[in-house]
Amino acid sequence: MTANHRFHPTVLREYDIRGVIGKTLGPDDARAIGQGFGTLVVRAGGTRVAIGYDGRLSSPELEQACVEGLMSTGLEVVRIGLGPTPMLYFTVRHLELDAGVMITGSHNPPDYNGFKMMLGKGPVYGEQIQEIGRLVHGQDLVTGAGSSRQLDVSEEYIDRLAKDYDGTRDLTIVWDAGNGAVGHILRRLTDKLPASTSCCSRRWTAPSPTITPTRLCRRTWKT
Repeated sequence: MTANHRFHPTVLREYDIRGVIGKTLGPDDARAIGQGFGTLVVRAGGTRVAIGYDGRLSSPELEQACVEGLMSTGLEVVRIGLGPTPMLYFTVRHLELDAGVMITGSHNPPDYNGFKMMLGKGPVYGEQIQEIGRLVHGQDLVTGAGSSRQLDVSEEYIDRLAKDYDGTRDLTIVWDAGNGAVGHILRRLTDKLPASTSCCSRRWTAPSPTITPTRLCRRTWKT
């Protein structure tokens, strides 16, 4: 249990938990978030939670610490690894899990990182995020002997994305780099498109240098 942990006053936000790595957010915070959120999940009757992370350099360390916190509440933690946030949402629904945690800095600069959470099929926000802080600050935390396992859900996720296109119409896909988490998904997704289609154009655009380095691609298939 994280003794007397206090979050920086700026990190518990309305729709996520977010801060600057090494200044307002670090592994101790991630472990405490796992404990606080895990307590919410267990008290809501949950037993299993998924966790994933984006391509930021700080994400694997935060993921490991958060997993430790989640397991300390008795939860089974399904670790899906590197991927885009929608893959985490897909995992929770596809496997009928009770909750999910995504470690991602979203659109923020590279020195930021954060946590997006879902409980059941809905997002965690507002008062629930503040409750995580109160649980941690007050040491009102569930304890138990949890477990974790690695699970690659990327193939199922890609199949789900690909099945909505049958090759009978022109298709344009627009994507961003997902903080470095999407490349391995997109390469395999495009390989699954019907053989009768061909990529006839690709255009890359880059956002402002002040925004997290990510690229947008527009690719069109013609039938």
